[in-house]
Amino acid sequence: MEASLLRQCPLLLPQNRAKTVYEGFISVQGRDFHLRIELPEDLQMKNARLLCSWQLKTILNGYHQIVQQRMQHSPDLMSFLMELKMVLEVALKKKQELCPPPPPPQFYSSLIEEIGILGWDKLVFVDTCLSTIKLKAEDASGRKHLITLKLKAKYPAESPDCFVDFPVPFSVSWTPQVTDQPQIGVRIAVLPITVPLSAGLVMYPCHCSWNFQIWYDTSSLISIYGQFLAALESLKAFWDVTDEIDEKTWVLEPEKPTRSATARRIALGNNASIHIEVDPKHPTMLPECCFLGADHVVKPLGIKLSRNIHLWDPENSLLQNLKDVLEIDFPARTNLEKSDFSMDCGICYSYQLDGAIPDQVCDNPQCAQPFHQICLYEPITLKMSGRKS
Repeated sequence: MEASLLRQCPLLLPQNRAKTVYEGFISVQGRDFHLRIELPEDLQMKNARLLCSWQLKTILNGYHQIVQQRMQHSPDLMSFLMELKMVLEVALKKKQELCPPPPPPQFYSSLIEEIGILGWDKLVFVDTCLSTIKLKAEDASGRKHLITLKLKAKYPAESPDCFVDFPVPFSVSWTPQVTDQPQIGVRIAVLPITVPLSAGLVMYPCHCSWNFQIWYDTSSLISIYGQFLAALESLKAFWDVTDEIDEKTWVLEPEKPTRSATARRIALGNNASIHIEVDPKHPTMLPECCFLGADHVVKPLGIKLSRNIHLWDPENSLLQNLKDVLEIDFPARTNLEKSDFSMDCGICYSYQLDGAIPDQVCDNPQCAQPFHQICLYEPITLKMSGRKS
């Protein structure tokens, strides 16, 4: 056993002639961990004592019970050390997955340089590890937008994960850097729209009095920010349409629309509403429409939509087209009385139920009470199940 122990743990040496005390280091994954093992006179591991350095104790946190079990069932010191190495292998692997190694110093220096070129005024948030960055921008209509970047340790060899509040997917063009060539950097106040080129570069016109252009590699924050601005410009018409609807009508759903929301349920009065789905790429075209309400209220609207669909003009706003085609004026929230649009369900007496609002309306013109679909369904289910029982 002595020869095997020396071969497997050459840095762990006996501290007395009886060889009841061992102290030194155990090596796992190229790292050395200090420990001390005190054995009883009979050398039985079940009565042994293990003393660890703070570093080893930290890694084995959560594995104490497993180590204790291995110590109880190991026939000798050599067997226990092999078991301990296996436990350490697992603990280190899990720790590396949860806490990946920090990026090299060049990661931080290049990132700081890029933010400086981009402009510190555009930075909204950065965490202590510089792995999460939030940048702000305004579109042509003055709306404020954010982009969140999750940088990886191998940045800029790997593209960061980008998160935006868009109604369409946002995919960035990224050319990984394979060399350590210096970046071209010029401080500019405003970055215009990007133009992706086949050569993997992006061209930015310079906002200054000189007639020249600046070229950036597409593997940079400047490139991503430029593509972000270009996406904002492409979605301007969509947000103009949805903002007009939100400002001039009573939007029932969603209550607080995000920039990515393409659907709106708009109150029409008389407990009726219209659900529309706006196409972000063609926001002024006829959207998908669904009328909700009593038949005597919504059927005439459906007839008008079919009869006047030829009047739809993509040059006009979506809201104006809906007014012309349906021959109505959409009531604003401030102009609707509670009697004009009863909000609460006639069964549960609440408006929202598990995120849903009343979407079924009684066909009786004298009633026109709205209900949640689930509230109408559950009593029937209970009644049927009661008959079966």
